[in-house]
Amino acid sequence: MRRNATLGKALKQLREIANVTQEDFGLVSSRTYISTVERGLKSPTLGKIEQLADVLGVHPLTLLTAAYMERLTPKEVDRTTALLRDQLLALVSEK
Repeated sequence: MRRNATLGKALKQLREIANVTQEDFGLVSSRTYISTVERGLKSPTLGKIEQLADVLGVHPLTLLTAAYMERLTPKEVDRTTALLRDQLLALVSEK
């Protein structure tokens, strides 16, 4: 599966969980744009991911992480989130 298609699937899943329609993104994107992202025809920029996540009421990393979740078992989710936490804390300590 193409990576942008996986991001689109994650966007649709989070949108449905949040009970948000494609039209609810109207202040940041058109319904047509959201539809093309969900179908894997377009890939949003990081700035757009931030806007989309804001409408969904989630952190942008939640949307990005959800794009990779399909490939992970529950045990791998725990291991991956622990690794991500460690890497982020290492970045903060280097400042």
